[in-house]
Amino acid sequence: MELKGENQESSDSGEGPKGKMTIPLALVALISAFGSSFQYGYNVSVINSPAPYMQDFYNQTHWDRTGVPMNSGFQTLLWSLTVSMFPLGGFFGSLMVWPLVNNCGRKGTLLINNLFSITAAILMGTSEIAKTFEVIILSRAIMGIYAGLASNVVPMFLGEMSPKNLRGAIGIIPQLFITLGILVAQILGLHTILGNAKGWPVLLGLTGIPSLIQLLTLPFFPESPRYLLIQKGNEEQARQALQRLRGWEDVDDEIEEMFQEDQSEKEEGQFSVLSLCTFRGLRWQLISIIVMMMGQQLSGVNAVFYYADRIFESAGVESSSIQFVTVSIGAINVVMTLLAVFIVESLGRRILLLAGFVLCCASCALLTLALNLQPSVSWMSYLSIGCVIVYIIGHALGPSPIPAVMITEMFLQSSRPAAFMVGGSVHWLSNFTVGLVFLYMEAGLGPYSFLIFCAICLASVVYIFFIVPETKNKTFMEINRIMAKRNKVEIQENKEELKDFCSVPGGQAERKGLSSSKL
Repeated sequence: MELKGENQESSDSGEGPKGKMTIPLALVALISAFGSSFQYGYNVSVINSPAPYMQDFYNQTHWDRTGVPMNSGFQTLLWSLTVSMFPLGGFFGSLMVWPLVNNCGRKGTLLINNLFSITAAILMGTSEIAKTFEVIILSRAIMGIYAGLASNVVPMFLGEMSPKNLRGAIGIIPQLFITLGILVAQILGLHTILGNAKGWPVLLGLTGIPSLIQLLTLPFFPESPRYLLIQKGNEEQARQALQRLRGWEDVDDEIEEMFQEDQSEKEEGQFSVLSLCTFRGLRWQLISIIVMMMGQQLSGVNAVFYYADRIFESAGVESSSIQFVTVSIGAINVVMTLLAVFIVESLGRRILLLAGFVLCCASCALLTLALNLQPSVSWMSYLSIGCVIVYIIGHALGPSPIPAVMITEMFLQSSRPAAFMVGGSVHWLSNFTVGLVFLYMEAGLGPYSFLIFCAICLASVVYIFFIVPETKNKTFMEINRIMAKRNKVEIQENKEELKDFCSVPGGQAERKGLSSSKL
């Protein structure tokens, strides 16, 4: 959420409490991220550690029902479904973003979404007692739907509530909690804690606790002011929400800026996914989020995590200690994402994206070399470890957290839900594709499969360098004008319209000018 219109830009840099982190804003960010984003990360890695015990449960249940052991091929199929239902559910969850956030609001969608998580947690936690593995597979799909909604709605919700000088930092908080969720699942999944034959149902069922906390606390915080004013037309509620979030009574400038955006959007109405994909004025914004989301998932982050255990084992780490190494990698991921929260507003989005993808690209290239030379050169195993760590640092700084921030910033209120729906769908489809294809890639290409990820990272760097603008400390309208320059027809129209506005009195000219820049 921007603080002022363009004509107040010069005074924004010296703003008082309006641009600062207030307690209500911090709490709503933490509650939203912990109650939603945390569980996305938790469920990404929660089944990795107890996998052997869960597979034994599948086999034992089949034996109890039929009196014969489960066919190994059927067991592989069931486990593949258990793993793949999560990203597939995520894709369907992303498809639900547009109708839910427009009809129920951002906060309302998050509250409704908690019902998916709590239901799935109860089913997974009681699956062993009920002696049914089918509900685990079903619950993974339900948790996927939950994560698909959460991964899109939380960044949208927080981005619309934040002052522009904090929008990047607050926008990375969801990704920080995703990495925290991964780390907590890795710690609780240690064999000495819950990653064992008796503890795995509890491990799966714990995912409902953050949702319950969010369900009980989030209703006490305001809805997105932009949603209240622009989409619901309720100025009074929007004003009250802003005053509470800013800790400051005078929010007239923000209200006026929202009215200007509202006026500019009335000509087009709400964008559906189809109208978003066919609207020329948003072409480069749409291509950019697709490229960034594909780059994020197809850059090999899941493959690096998959290879990590083997790389550390080949370097002499005992198999019994591999779990602790995995936890340490998860901790590095958290620390670097936390660093991104603090530096994104000073360095900007572009720098973090470019630096992150460059580090990932270089790591993949060196990792290919090191893995190939490892059998003949003993110290290459340590280079492989270094490559894994550098890759994770790079990905945590840019490719992981920044794309969701950019979707919030590159689209206005009318097109943002459809944009998140497209970006989220690309994210989850790419995630699903890597999970499906990587094992075949590894079997066919071995270490050379990382060269494909290297090329994808390089292509992402080139695209971001030439096309994606810096968006830090800019209002949504200003960012929209910058992106409009990529759409040649719109630049032409803008210039022609501006000539006509020269004779219009000040305030009206400004409003019409804003209207013409909504592309």
